[in-house]
Amino acid sequence: MSGHSKWATTHRQKAIVDAKRGAIFTKLGNQIAIAARGGTDPSLNSSLAMAIEKAKAANMPSANIQRAIDRVADKSAAALEEITYEGYGPGSVGIIIETATDNRNRTLPEVKTALVKNGGRIADAGSVAFQFTRKGVITVKGSGEELLLQILDAGAEDAAEEDGEMIVYTDQKDLAAVRTALAEQGLVIKDAELQYVPNSVIEVADAETAQKLLKVLDALDDLDDVVNVYTNADITADV
Repeated sequence: MSGHSKWATTHRQKAIVDAKRGAIFTKLGNQIAIAARGGTDPSLNSSLAMAIEKAKAANMPSANIQRAIDRVADKSAAALEEITYEGYGPGSVGIIIETATDNRNRTLPEVKTALVKNGGRIADAGSVAFQFTRKGVITVKGSGEELLLQILDAGAEDAAEEDGEMIVYTDQKDLAAVRTALAEQGLVIKDAELQYVPNSVIEVADAETAQKLLKVLDALDDLDDVVNVYTNADITADV
């Protein structure tokens, strides 16, 4: 399976650092609030359960999690809207930006500015997305052939070992079922969510291009309304 690039790993590590100073809680709260539209009981809403797990892994306080869930019933709260933008970064790599916003007139200019100021550009809808496939992605602690076979037997499409963990890929409709099957086997699940996985990756071996690309990705990721950033870049340059 293509696509779990070094940026994805760096992004997860950055999220952990950000969470320690509270910067990520707004993003996590928005994800929970959106997931809660499908039902506020996590035992009946797997999307909400996974969003809560992600928030807890980032040490988000329980009170914050509950406030995000309660936002669904709060008629005075501004309605959140999910909008996905597409763009290109240095090296002509594709970028998909998922946002959750209560004001699209604020979010689009911020996304455009983050791209353009750092050498990227906004793209027309569909011009980048076809290079990606929506997949379930589960991060499982552990490695080895035995674990790989166990994961595949649970219904996963594929898995790849990375830094002592297994990155597990599923069809998007099978994410919850595979996650449950792995958990029931006693495996430690660190993360489980839907992602845009590139069908193939573009190697970025030039250090200058890689540095410019990382500036674009970080600028997008730092926007409050941005929930997730995906790229088909595989940064192999030493930066």
